[in-house]
Amino acid sequence: MFGFSPFIAVPVAAAGLGVLVAVYNLFYNLFLHPLRGYPGPWLWRASQIPYNKAWLSGRGPAILTRVHEQYGDVVRVAPDRLSYTHPEAWNDIRGHRKGGHGENGKDRNFYVYSVNNILGASRENHSRYRRSLAHGFSAKSMQDQQPLIAQYVDLLFTRLRAHTAASPSLADDNEHATAVAADGSAIVDLVAYFNFATFDIIGDLAFGAPFDCLASEQYHGWVKAIFRSVEQFGMLLSLRRHALWLLKLLVRAKVLGGGQAWQAAYARDLVHRRLKLETTRPDFVGALGAAGVQDDNVANNKGSGPDSKLRPLSATEIAENMRLVVLAGSETTATALSAAAYYVATLPDVQRRLAAEVRAAFAAEADIDFFSVNALPYMLAVLNEAMRLFPPVPTPLPRDCQPGGDTICGRYVPEGGGAKQTGLDIWPQAMFHSSRNFTAPEKFLPERWLDDDSIASSEEKTAHTVKVNKDRQHAFQPFSVGPRNCIGKNLAYVEMRLILARLIWNFDLALADPADEKRWLDACRSFNLTMKGPLKIRLTPVKRS
Repeated sequence: MFGFSPFIAVPVAAAGLGVLVAVYNLFYNLFLHPLRGYPGPWLWRASQIPYNKAWLSGRGPAILTRVHEQYGDVVRVAPDRLSYTHPEAWNDIRGHRKGGHGENGKDRNFYVYSVNNILGASRENHSRYRRSLAHGFSAKSMQDQQPLIAQYVDLLFTRLRAHTAASPSLADDNEHATAVAADGSAIVDLVAYFNFATFDIIGDLAFGAPFDCLASEQYHGWVKAIFRSVEQFGMLLSLRRHALWLLKLLVRAKVLGGGQAWQAAYARDLVHRRLKLETTRPDFVGALGAAGVQDDNVANNKGSGPDSKLRPLSATEIAENMRLVVLAGSETTATALSAAAYYVATLPDVQRRLAAEVRAAFAAEADIDFFSVNALPYMLAVLNEAMRLFPPVPTPLPRDCQPGGDTICGRYVPEGGGAKQTGLDIWPQAMFHSSRNFTAPEKFLPERWLDDDSIASSEEKTAHTVKVNKDRQHAFQPFSVGPRNCIGKNLAYVEMRLILARLIWNFDLALADPADEKRWLDACRSFNLTMKGPLKIRLTPVKRS
């Protein structure tokens, strides 16, 4: 009469066993794990939950910044994961390997949708993709692309000037801009217009046709799908790492990941259309297809060998690389420009100095081109400081420690515990906001990128100066380092300089609502890229005699 029914005993035993396993895992992670000697919050060292929660919150960069400030340059942020903010971590984790050492491989869960593009490819395929893409991003191609890029920059400023010259009724049906004052000033969502311009530019460079965002002053359907994918990324990554069965169920039910297949099919269609054009236009598909296009079936069955790095890309590989180029070459540039505009609009001293430099350098707007913008050192400092405080890619591109372990920042890192490899993170925002790397890290101080070591504080009425320690400023690597650094760095800088110079030449900037000074920053969420809300800026045309 006192015995347990099997229907009760089995679940109780299973629950008890589950508790014992959980307790043992916690004990192992804290006291027996190969990474037990690394510092970090005890709950993060014991469980994956805090790290996953940081990703899912969209606040991961800010959270990791605080964790690093408390625990140092190297922090154990999960049982099998280390995060770094020491500048040497860039080269030790992602740099060119020497002495026969292997590459710290890509985190397979993070790059599962990127195996056929330059971001997540194997070393062999990465060499093929980069060699093919390099021509499209070369200095010669940049010169050839200037007229193509300039036409969209021209259209951007045609749109902005139309709003500042319009009557209030003209902008009534435009959710991104509203004319408001007799002086011709207008409130414009610069996040939207920067995205319109950069997506149109990269769309034309990638596929031979723009997305017509500037023409319609609306987001294209594919651009909207990209933003939805970014929002879902944290959930996709966490489920892939720890609940793959649930991820498969949600994908099958089209709750998650629905935009991926549609984007891929749309990209393939655009690539096929472009490849049929008989033209020598200097775009990326033309560069990738210059050596011919391999059949997908042949490409999939092609083994490795001495000639494998030289074989042409397949149509699928071209399409997948163009999907990446469109995302990486548009949203990130728009983010950097949005951040620069935000800080310029909120810091009068910065705006005065920047406006003085830009407006003194050019007699006419037509003088602002790819080459003349290189003579604006303060503007470059403003862009770099904007990317430091508001990184276009704020979350890590994680690596796995190579088999056998590795030495990173002077300390040996074991390959991992059990069947898991040690994950290696560099969170750019945590790196760029570290007080060990930057003087006054939370202040927007473009002068830190100039030659003078003492910078006047724009927030002080006195002659107070800050002595800048530049010993670790090489921590600033917004385009990464090593053989897999961003191939589009030069294009990004050209676009940013050209657009920001023309923006400042044409307009004075101010927040539409001064109460938004902190609100816009606080509303942003970071997954693999940053989801930004509208940035309402009052543009007032510059009066010239």
